[in-house]
Amino acid sequence: MRQRHAAEGRRAQEFEAFVAGAAGRLLHTATLLTCEPPAPPGSNVRARQLLTAALARTYAHWDRLRGEDPYDRTRQDLVLRFAHGTRRGHRPRGGLLDGLTPRERLVLVLRLYEEMAPEQTAALLGLPVDRVRVICSRAVATMRSGARP
Repeated sequence: MRQRHAAEGRRAQEFEAFVAGAAGRLLHTATLLTCEPPAPPGSNVRARQLLTAALARTYAHWDRLRGEDPYDRTRQDLVLRFAHGTRRGHRPRGGLLDGLTPRERLVLVLRLYEEMAPEQTAALLGLPVDRVRVICSRAVATMRSGARP
Protein backbone atom coordinates (compact mmCIF):
# COMPACT_ATOMS: atom_id res chain seq x y z
CA MET A 1 0.00 0.00 0.00
CA ARG A 2 2.81 2.38 0.89
CA GLN A 3 4.60 1.64 -2.38
CA ARG A 4 1.45 2.42 -4.32
CA HIS A 5 1.07 5.81 -2.61
CA ALA A 6 4.73 6.56 -3.23
CA ALA A 7 4.36 5.69 -6.92
CA GLU A 8 1.25 7.87 -7.22
CA GLY A 9 3.07 10.74 -5.52
CA ARG A 10 6.05 10.37 -7.86
CA ARG A 11 3.71 10.25 -10.86
CA ALA A 12 1.94 13.42 -9.72
CA GLN A 13 5.26 15.22 -9.15
CA GLU A 14 6.58 14.22 -12.58
CA PHE A 15 3.38 15.35 -14.24
CA GLU A 16 3.34 18.66 -12.33
CA ALA A 17 6.92 19.32 -13.43
CA PHE A 18 5.95 18.57 -17.03
CA VAL A 19 2.95 20.90 -16.87
CA ALA A 20 5.03 23.67 -15.27
CA GLY A 21 7.48 23.48 -18.16
CA ALA A 22 5.16 22.85 -21.11
CA ALA A 23 1.72 24.29 -20.37
CA GLY A 24 2.54 27.84 -21.43
CA ARG A 25 3.75 26.83 -24.87
CA LEU A 26 0.90 24.35 -25.32
CA LEU A 27 -1.64 27.00 -24.32
CA HIS A 28 -0.12 29.38 -26.85
CA THR A 29 -0.42 26.68 -29.52
CA ALA A 30 -4.07 26.09 -28.59
CA THR A 31 -4.74 29.84 -28.63
CA LEU A 32 -3.24 30.16 -32.11
CA LEU A 33 -5.37 27.28 -33.35
CA THR A 34 -8.62 28.63 -31.91
CA CYS A 35 -7.88 32.25 -32.94
CA GLU A 36 -8.93 33.42 -29.51
CA PRO A 37 -7.29 36.54 -28.13
CA PRO A 38 -4.92 35.64 -25.26
CA ALA A 39 -5.68 38.85 -23.37
CA PRO A 40 -7.41 39.79 -21.19
CA PRO A 41 -6.66 36.70 -19.09
CA GLY A 42 -9.32 34.05 -19.46
CA SER A 43 -10.55 35.20 -22.86
CA ASN A 44 -9.16 32.10 -24.55
CA VAL A 45 -11.70 29.75 -23.01
CA ARG A 46 -11.80 27.21 -25.85
CA ALA A 47 -8.00 27.02 -25.99
CA ARG A 48 -7.89 26.36 -22.24
CA GLN A 49 -10.57 23.67 -22.58
CA LEU A 50 -8.60 21.94 -25.36
CA LEU A 51 -5.41 22.06 -23.31
CA THR A 52 -7.10 20.83 -20.12
CA ALA A 53 -8.60 17.85 -21.95
CA ALA A 54 -5.27 17.03 -23.62
CA LEU A 55 -3.38 17.28 -20.32
CA ALA A 56 -5.96 15.10 -18.58
CA ARG A 57 -5.48 12.41 -21.20
CA THR A 58 -1.70 12.65 -20.90
CA TYR A 59 -1.95 12.27 -17.13
CA ALA A 60 -4.24 9.27 -17.49
CA HIS A 61 -1.64 7.60 -19.73
CA TRP A 62 1.43 8.89 -17.86
CA ASP A 63 2.63 5.47 -16.70
CA ARG A 64 2.23 4.03 -20.20
CA LEU A 65 4.30 6.65 -22.03
CA ARG A 66 7.45 4.53 -21.64
CA GLY A 67 10.00 6.83 -23.18
CA GLU A 68 7.50 8.69 -25.36
CA ASP A 69 7.80 12.47 -25.09
CA PRO A 70 4.84 13.75 -23.05
CA TYR A 71 4.98 17.09 -24.89
CA ASP A 72 4.56 15.35 -28.26
CA ARG A 73 1.76 13.19 -26.86
CA THR A 74 -0.09 16.18 -25.40
CA ARG A 75 0.39 18.26 -28.54
CA GLN A 76 -0.94 15.42 -30.67
CA ASP A 77 -4.04 15.10 -28.51
CA LEU A 78 -4.52 18.88 -28.54
CA VAL A 79 -4.26 19.04 -32.33
CA LEU A 80 -6.62 16.12 -32.88
CA ARG A 81 -9.17 17.60 -30.46
CA PHE A 82 -8.99 20.89 -32.33
CA ALA A 83 -9.37 19.17 -35.70
CA HIS A 84 -12.38 17.20 -34.45
CA GLY A 85 -13.94 20.27 -32.84
CA THR A 86 -13.72 22.38 -35.99
CA ARG A 87 -16.03 19.93 -37.69
CA ARG A 88 -18.60 20.71 -35.02
CA GLY A 89 -19.01 24.31 -36.06
CA HIS A 90 -16.64 26.21 -33.75
CA ARG A 91 -15.88 29.53 -35.39
CA PRO A 92 -12.78 31.64 -34.74
CA ARG A 93 -13.35 34.80 -32.73
CA GLY A 94 -10.62 36.92 -34.23
CA GLY A 95 -6.88 36.91 -34.08
CA LEU A 96 -3.90 36.83 -36.36
CA LEU A 97 -4.77 33.53 -38.01
CA ASP A 98 -8.50 34.18 -38.29
CA GLY A 99 -8.36 34.45 -42.08
CA LEU A 100 -7.09 30.89 -42.46
CA THR A 101 -9.12 27.71 -42.65
CA PRO A 102 -8.82 25.36 -39.66
CA ARG A 103 -6.60 23.02 -41.70
CA GLU A 104 -4.36 25.91 -42.78
CA ARG A 105 -4.07 27.02 -39.14
CA LEU A 106 -3.21 23.50 -38.06
CA VAL A 107 -0.47 23.13 -40.66
CA LEU A 108 0.92 26.63 -40.17
CA VAL A 109 1.04 26.37 -36.38
CA LEU A 110 2.62 22.91 -36.45
CA ARG A 111 5.14 23.78 -39.14
CA LEU A 112 6.15 27.30 -38.09
CA TYR A 113 5.35 27.70 -34.40
CA GLU A 114 5.94 24.13 -33.27
CA GLU A 115 8.73 23.68 -35.86
CA MET A 116 7.58 20.22 -36.87
CA ALA A 117 9.03 18.71 -40.02
CA PRO A 118 6.65 18.33 -42.97
CA GLU A 119 6.84 14.55 -42.57
CA GLN A 120 5.84 14.70 -38.89
CA THR A 121 3.02 17.13 -39.63
CA ALA A 122 1.76 14.92 -42.44
CA ALA A 123 1.83 11.81 -40.22
CA LEU A 124 0.02 13.57 -37.38
CA LEU A 125 -2.72 14.94 -39.64
CA GLY A 126 -2.99 11.91 -41.93
CA LEU A 127 -2.07 13.88 -45.04
CA PRO A 128 0.52 13.35 -47.78
CA VAL A 129 3.72 15.35 -47.27
CA ASP A 130 3.22 17.22 -50.53
CA ARG A 131 -0.25 18.28 -49.40
CA VAL A 132 1.19 19.64 -46.14
CA ARG A 133 3.72 21.69 -48.12
CA VAL A 134 1.01 23.10 -50.41
CA ILE A 135 -1.27 23.99 -47.49
CA CYS A 136 1.61 25.65 -45.64
CA SER A 137 2.64 27.67 -48.71
CA ARG A 138 -0.94 28.76 -49.30
CA ALA A 139 -1.37 29.77 -45.67
CA VAL A 140 1.85 31.79 -45.68
CA ALA A 141 0.78 33.51 -48.91
CA THR A 142 -2.59 34.32 -47.37
CA MET A 143 -0.92 35.75 -44.27
CA ARG A 144 1.41 37.87 -46.41
CA SER A 145 -1.43 39.22 -48.54
CA GLY A 146 -3.54 39.98 -45.50
CA ALA A 147 -6.70 38.72 -47.18
CA ARG A 148 -8.41 35.49 -48.14
CA PRO A 149 -7.97 34.41 -51.78
